[in-house]
Amino acid sequence: MQNARDRLLLAAAELLESGSTVSTRAVCDQAGVQAPTLYHHFGSKQGLIDAVANHGFTQYTAVEKSGDPLVDLRAGWDRHVRFGLEHPSFYGLLYGRAEPGRVCAVTAPAHAALRERFTAAAAQGLLKVPAADAAEQLFAANIGITLTLISQPEPDLGLSERVRESALAGVLHTPSADAPATRASTALTLRALVDNDPGDLTPGERGLLAELLERLAR
Repeated sequence: MQNARDRLLLAAAELLESGSTVSTRAVCDQAGVQAPTLYHHFGSKQGLIDAVANHGFTQYTAVEKSGDPLVDLRAGWDRHVRFGLEHPSFYGLLYGRAEPGRVCAVTAPAHAALRERFTAAAAQGLLKVPAADAAEQLFAANIGITLTLISQPEPDLGLSERVRESALAGVLHTPSADAPATRASTALTLRALVDNDPGDLTPGERGLLAELLERLAR
């Protein structure tokens, strides 16, 4: 038999997926508990909703890396879109209720993972812009296309692919003998390598080097 906490999580998830109003009374009635039990386990209705969203989001972010940052970036984009289409109510909770100046704690790990993938791409000389900027640009595009597809009667996954490749092209380049590395791309590569392996540099030296490389990259 499920405990009260699990029943509350399940009840809130079912109400969200059905598009029903997620009120404290509705959740408690469906879970077969009283409101004080909800407050005991989650502090508030919003605490319960955040816990449900966090559980669902964790399932989508818990994946292994392939070792190829470009493969991981494309796979992460597609996985993000699929999650939104399969769980539109959860997705709306995560990205449809943005508040000025408030970063969503639930989605922060996914954003951090995206920055890590771009840092890996920088170490291979593939970035046109700093890893943090690249992550912000791709994240914004990924969220925008997912919300757009959710609103479509028949989601156009081809549109998602085109937006994905356009977004990646804006922050990545492919080095070749005909297109040698630029000063900016070399600076970005060196910064990523130093971040991963600072060697004997002191924190002050690392900070100064990062500042210089940032200027060179721009």
